[in-house]
Amino acid sequence: MNHPKREARRAAGALMAVLAAAALAGCAMTPDYQRPAMAVPDRLPSATPVVAQDGTAGAAAAAMSVADVPWTRYFPDPRLQQLIRLSLAHNRDLRVAALNIDRLQAAYQIQRAERLPTLNAVISGTRQPSAQPPYDISTVVNGGITVSAFELDLFGRVRALTEAAAAQVLGSEANRRAVHNSLVSAVASTYYTLWADRWQLALAEQTLETRQASLRLQQLKFDNGVLNELELRSAQSLVEAARVARAQAQRQWQQDLNALQVLVGTAVPESALPPAVTLPPLPAAGQLGDLAQAQAQSQQWVSAALWPDLAELPVGMSSEVLLQRPDIAQAEQALLAANANIGAARAARFPRIALTASAGVVSDSLSGLFDDGRSAWSFAPSISLPIFDAGRARANVAVAEVQRDIAVAQYDQAIQGAFREAADALVARQSYAEQAAAQRAQAEAEAARLRLSTLRYETGVASQLDLLDAQRALFAAQQALIGAQLARQQAHIAVYKALGGGWATEESQTGAQPVAQAAAATSAP
Repeated sequence: MNHPKREARRAAGALMAVLAAAALAGCAMTPDYQRPAMAVPDRLPSATPVVAQDGTAGAAAAAMSVADVPWTRYFPDPRLQQLIRLSLAHNRDLRVAALNIDRLQAAYQIQRAERLPTLNAVISGTRQPSAQPPYDISTVVNGGITVSAFELDLFGRVRALTEAAAAQVLGSEANRRAVHNSLVSAVASTYYTLWADRWQLALAEQTLETRQASLRLQQLKFDNGVLNELELRSAQSLVEAARVARAQAQRQWQQDLNALQVLVGTAVPESALPPAVTLPPLPAAGQLGDLAQAQAQSQQWVSAALWPDLAELPVGMSSEVLLQRPDIAQAEQALLAANANIGAARAARFPRIALTASAGVVSDSLSGLFDDGRSAWSFAPSISLPIFDAGRARANVAVAEVQRDIAVAQYDQAIQGAFREAADALVARQSYAEQAAAQRAQAEAEAARLRLSTLRYETGVASQLDLLDAQRALFAAQQALIGAQLARQQAHIAVYKALGGGWATEESQTGAQPVAQAAAATSAP
């Protein structure tokens, strides 16, 4: 006959073996996650790096990961940095994204708490008459610690739900990074747009002044009978065209300033706006040759002093660099959450074991509960075994699997969209650089043409129509140069955003790391 203690040890060992097997089965409920293959070419379209004005190719920037380039390094302008810091502190979209992280972290903590029993201190009492004569009144008071319906997670249902909640938190952190990068890029783009607006406004004002001075000279010639009315009206038309351009530039400046204030989320200080533009003053003599020289000189200022170059980024990289983008990371976390939900749906088809227990003291009076109360305990396990649910559990598994497949397709869509955005940005950076260089050469050629046309007009070789056409062409070329320079600058910003940059290193080290560690712990079998 076996000893009772030996039998108890055997029973306990068998129970532990069953529990261990059930725990391993719980880990197997969730499918093994494998990152989907990238549905794009292996490498981004290669492009020749844009050479900076000093002749360097940005080798230092190419040596580091794009996502690790802080925005403070890529945008060295202190005015722009001031604007970006203001926007990061006051922008409402970024604030909502940060609050969503807090909300999902709290939800994760709630779900994670389901893996541990909840202990409650309880004091309860009953007072009722006896069912037997003489029907005395009896009192029973209980006090102690209780555990209510704690689920033994033998098949990993609660564990899978915890993993899904952790993935949602990490996805919200990636979303905040995406909002951060979009905000930095939008503020930088609007800042350089305002800078271009100031150049356009200064150029329009100077052009208006030169044309008004030229019109005064033409009016004097007309009054003396040297100039006919057709030529005078042509000069007046140029003046009004310059006045229209100035009004347009003023309107565009104010509208872009309003857009910047919305992005920043607070009043924009004057010290953070692009610097004022000062073009060469008009000559006091007011001769046509002097005016043409002033316009040509202003063209040199536009060519040389528009704005500083941005830092360079490497090109021709592997497509895996797109995995550093926060929107791709968010899509992958959504896929991980959908994968974990399959495990939860599968585990729901197996039995659930819940434990309800209490331990404490019992007495026939509240005052004697802790003086002469007797120890009392209760242990009430329960098991729920699905027998017939009309296919509900099986359908829940099918829904979870379809949602996982949808998440895979959405992940592929995000990868493909990111590849298209990055490829277009790289091409635009190179082509806009070439376009800006050609536009600068054209504007310089138009400035030289205006000087020659003025000289020919003053010597009587060319007509006034030739002179007016040269003035119009120079103004249009200068406006186009400013626009091309702005497009080039915005293309640089688009490359930085498309490759996942803009997240400061010190910021990326905070936020979701505790949750990431907890998620890693919950995903271990």
